[in-house]
Amino acid sequence: MESPDLAPPLPPTPPAPPPQRAPGVRLRFDGPCARITLAAPPLHILDLETIQDLAGALAVVERRGTVSVLILDAEGDRAFSAGVDIRDHTPDKIRPMLAGFHGVLRQLLDLSAVSVAVVRGPALGGGCELALACDLVLAAEAARFGQPEIDVGCFPPGAAVLLPRIVGRHLAAELLLTGRPVTARRAAELGLVNRVLPAAELAAAVEELAAVLAAKSPAVLRIARAALRAGGEGDLPTAFRAVESIYMEDLACCPDLAEGVAAFLEKRPPRWSSSEPAGSPP
Repeated sequence: MESPDLAPPLPPTPPAPPPQRAPGVRLRFDGPCARITLAAPPLHILDLETIQDLAGALAVVERRGTVSVLILDAEGDRAFSAGVDIRDHTPDKIRPMLAGFHGVLRQLLDLSAVSVAVVRGPALGGGCELALACDLVLAAEAARFGQPEIDVGCFPPGAAVLLPRIVGRHLAAELLLTGRPVTARRAAELGLVNRVLPAAELAAAVEELAAVLAAKSPAVLRIARAALRAGGEGDLPTAFRAVESIYMEDLACCPDLAEGVAAFLEKRPPRWSSSEPAGSPP
């Protein structure tokens, strides 16, 4: 018989909760500028969770409605991104991986803000595709760009769409079918990169470019980006009709067109109707 003086046994200690996962990206705002920083060092591999983090950050930028410049960079200088996690290319993960990553590429392409990729190290695979989807690319001299998927029995669907539009079919074929990366200087020669700078000068160049863009009319920047995209699709007559439609239906009724013309004639700075006070890039 159990003694009444004995205390009941203590319940088992519950297992410790798993450590909380750090977000794969950081998002900051400063006036009309936003910065999304890939934050999964050292190589900033894009696994499914990081892809979701990136999609969420881009959605926040778009919903804000006042961002005219987005800077996309990566923590540190070892890599911009080594691409999508190879472990997510298995049959059970490949569909959600592809849908999620291509969703991110579409978000970048459809973004209202001008997107600027800042590449300090290798941008490979999906990392290179992120840069291709941006409007402008600034690179450090140590940066490299490549699509090595062919070496693991794969090909990059995003790059297969974007590269021929940027560098032409033959150069796109060389990059995709050999898998060989190119230096930042060669990428600039091919038209993949706008400017190549010493690493010590890159931050100042990004700040200067962001300030130039932030001084423009946000509304007209959005319209001009839409025109650029429409102009690159279809045959020439179709492209001309699409761009003329954007000019007449979107730009002609935009108050900032009238303000820009008036400011030029009156020799004064324009006062854009849709501007936020400019600050330093976040």
